[in-house]
Amino acid sequence: MFGSGAVRAEPSLARVRPAVDVLEPSPEQAFQRAGEAVARLREVLRRHGVPDASVSGSRLGLSSEYDGHARGRTLLGYRCQASYAVETGALDDLERLIADVVDAGAHRIDGVEFDVRDRPALLDEARRRAVAAARRKAQVYAEAADARLGPVLHIQDVEAEPVAAFRASAAGGPPGALAPGAVEVSARVVLGFSLRH
Repeated sequence: MFGSGAVRAEPSLARVRPAVDVLEPSPEQAFQRAGEAVARLREVLRRHGVPDASVSGSRLGLSSEYDGHARGRTLLGYRCQASYAVETGALDDLERLIADVVDAGAHRIDGVEFDVRDRPALLDEARRRAVAAARRKAQVYAEAADARLGPVLHIQDVEAEPVAAFRASAAGGPPGALAPGAVEVSARVVLGFSLRH
């Protein structure tokens, strides 16, 4: 018998994904300009109280960039990129943080995700609800078949790694505000029961 359960909670943290992306005539200039942007980015994050441990990033990557194809292509320069994941619990300050990060030299924001710190506890509750839903359904079928529900013989997760989904909130905050909405953690299960007559 299949059952699903979900738990919704207010987000307790956000992950912002800024990236530095520069194009310069030489590798040295590209590395220098990207390095300066990264340093400014780190300084802004520290000013916002984001510890270095809450920032994970890639190394500076360098690639040649061309315009055109085959023999007609021309070298545009050298592109240097670095992307970061910044985790913060200061949700009320999130819009200001993003604006300051962009002002400091982040050339784009690749995403903003909301999450909860205690996801394992929410997942446990979602699994309990999934089992309860499967049991209720099995009870109805057993009664309709003039049988009694016996013990559980089999339990199987439908998904090996249940994930948290973000549900945006339509209300709250001024127009254009980053409204975090709710994080939903769901689980699905298949239970096998014995039947007694």
